[in-house]
Amino acid sequence: MLLKHQATGKLVEVLGARDLFNPMHESIVGRFSVGEELQDPEGFAKKDLVFCSDEPLPRCWTDVHYRDEESHHYYRHAS
Repeated sequence: MLLKHQATGKLVEVLGARDLFNPMHESIVGRFSVGEELQDPEGFAKKDLVFCSDEPLPRCWTDVHYRDEESHHYYRHAS
């Protein structure tokens, strides 16, 4: 999967999709996708990455508490 590094506009090849999808992980391992030579893997903060269309990453990938409000609402009305 390719994402875009916001600060540089360069593409980043994601090497660990599990880290990307896990909201407990704030960073992923990837490498810049520039030129024909493979770049060395490095860490990238998820907050610095967006989709190639400049859309932000889904909140469920970045925020471990993304459903807290929904669950509090459910439990208040279920009681």
